[in-house]
Amino acid sequence: MSVHLLIVSVGSSSVEQLRSSQSRRLIAGPICHVTKKRPTREAELLDGGSVYWIIKGHIAVRQEVTGLERLFDHEGEKCGVMLSSELVETELFLRGPHQGWRYLEDEDAPRDLRDLVEEGNADDESEGELSEEMASELRSLGLI
Repeated sequence: MSVHLLIVSVGSSSVEQLRSSQSRRLIAGPICHVTKKRPTREAELLDGGSVYWIIKGHIAVRQEVTGLERLFDHEGEKCGVMLSSELVETELFLRGPHQGWRYLEDEDAPRDLRDLVEEGNADDESEGELSEEMASELRSLGLI
């Protein structure tokens, strides 16, 4: 069973801005998010886990974790969370701010938008689609 990390994307106001920022970083090599502490649930994280990015108060996108690296700087040892270059947009889930990262259990993780689109294509009798913002608001109110 995998586990995921929830991380606030500081300075990003949209998924596109995060994508653009990371595409510039890809020139230097693989994407690496540096944290002070190494995840204690390392085996679960490396078993198909992802980083779910919080942008403007909502979980909006995820990236697969490809590895963990030991890094050192003037403050001592840190952990580099190595990430896939692919950003997979998810259904929006309201999530309050926090510092650092938090674990997210697999069953609590939002679904990928591409999976929802495939499900939506199977249902031709739908009345219409909700915007992701509206769906997120309704979920936070417990209405869907």
